[in-house]
Amino acid sequence: MIDQIQAILPQTQCRQCGFQGCRPYAEAIASGLVDINQCPPGGDEGIKELAQLLNLEPKPLNPKFGQSKPKSVAYIIENDCIGCVKCIAACPVDAILGAAKFMHTVIASECTGCELCIAPCPVDCIVMKPLPEPVEMDQAILYAEKKAVSIHAKQRNDQRCLRKEKEKAEKTMRAKQQRAELLSLKR
Repeated sequence: MIDQIQAILPQTQCRQCGFQGCRPYAEAIASGLVDINQCPPGGDEGIKELAQLLNLEPKPLNPKFGQSKPKSVAYIIENDCIGCVKCIAACPVDAILGAAKFMHTVIASECTGCELCIAPCPVDCIVMKPLPEPVEMDQAILYAEKKAVSIHAKQRNDQRCLRKEKEKAEKTMRAKQQRAELLSLKR
């Protein structure tokens, strides 16, 4: 059930729902701890899908968690970027490229529009730019496109989480090795 709920969520990983990403929110919904109307990026359409899956009545988006708005992507004003890497660390899908003390840029096609990169930026050089509305298109095709984007965003977030776990494990291993070397030097 958790996977089915998660598949409906937009995978922006924006945390507006009050959870650390779409998966924890899906787990909370499945366990009955929270309501289905806490996801602004999913909007009314997402709430309706969740209600249908869970045999519940749809309800309006809870304004406490934000408002549904058009999809947008982050844009870095490159002349203002100081290369602090705080935006890179905040991005849940690794959609920002750059290095310390060098200008950064957003891979627009990978950005989920979560806005998590905005707050940590010390020079306010990140703005959100709305994406153009899709041209009139068959609803089934539009839905399929939206689901493909959601699946891709989930994969990017999963890859990032695995990379972070690996980095943490490697850091722990290096610290253990350094301690062992220090202890052997003291003997």
